[in-house]
Amino acid sequence: MGMIKDDTVRNATTYYWGERTSTIDWCEENYAISNYIAEFWNTLTNVAMITLAVLGIYSSIRHRHGKRVTAMYVGLLLVGVGSACFHATLKYTTQLLDELPMLYLCALCFYSLVEIDVDIKFGKRLPILLGLFQTGITLIYVFWVQNPAFHQVAFGGTAVGAIVFGTKRFSELNIGSETRRTLSRLHLMGHLGMWGGFLVWNVDNIFCHQLRTYRSYVGMPLDGLLQLHGWWHILTAYGSVYLLLWAHLLKLARLGHDTMFSIQYFMGIFPHVALNNPKKVD
Repeated sequence: MGMIKDDTVRNATTYYWGERTSTIDWCEENYAISNYIAEFWNTLTNVAMITLAVLGIYSSIRHRHGKRVTAMYVGLLLVGVGSACFHATLKYTTQLLDELPMLYLCALCFYSLVEIDVDIKFGKRLPILLGLFQTGITLIYVFWVQNPAFHQVAFGGTAVGAIVFGTKRFSELNIGSETRRTLSRLHLMGHLGMWGGFLVWNVDNIFCHQLRTYRSYVGMPLDGLLQLHGWWHILTAYGSVYLLLWAHLLKLARLGHDTMFSIQYFMGIFPHVALNNPKKVD
């Protein structure tokens, strides 16, 4: 969601990616830093989500936590890569690479929370049903209702379903106080990241003119700190990964393995699930 900004001067075909074809153009000034990247800061800030996703994939594969857990982090990686491609090019095709994986990520999380146990309860019925549902939304969005509001409603509905079902799973657990506190903290951090990102996203949309004025006043490189859509990327990257870590640890607690693992931070800033006392276990 967002207004198409009046950046026609900076959407000329003389730039590397040519004329903008996306239905959305965000507040960042196009091609202001590089002729090869349409929205430099909005592209760069996706590194946070990509890094967190790769770390989650590595952790889940290394500790053999299952394909469903790994698939959630793969979904997050697709969102980050798709978003970077979209903001770098402002093409409609890459816009779809940004928006559609968000739907698929929520569907993967929903499936992983429903089928949280080792034994599959619903067989192929649930993934087929979810696949048909997501395919239907994709076809409607691509061919009939090419309005970002439709995507946002579909995304929001799927995300709420995943969170509600995850909360149900949490209430079913019989776990120790330490694991319960960790899960509650992850859940809170996830929501703070998502809602904080939503706040700056709206400020960026509503007060774009003022933000551009302030950015022109402070100049490079401090103007990057006022690129609020970039902060939306960073906040939602952490919000998303905290919620994925919540679902990840929920699965481990369900299997009775929660005391073997904890949330640790790579380089002090990138959270992931890691084995406690790996040397002793090995």
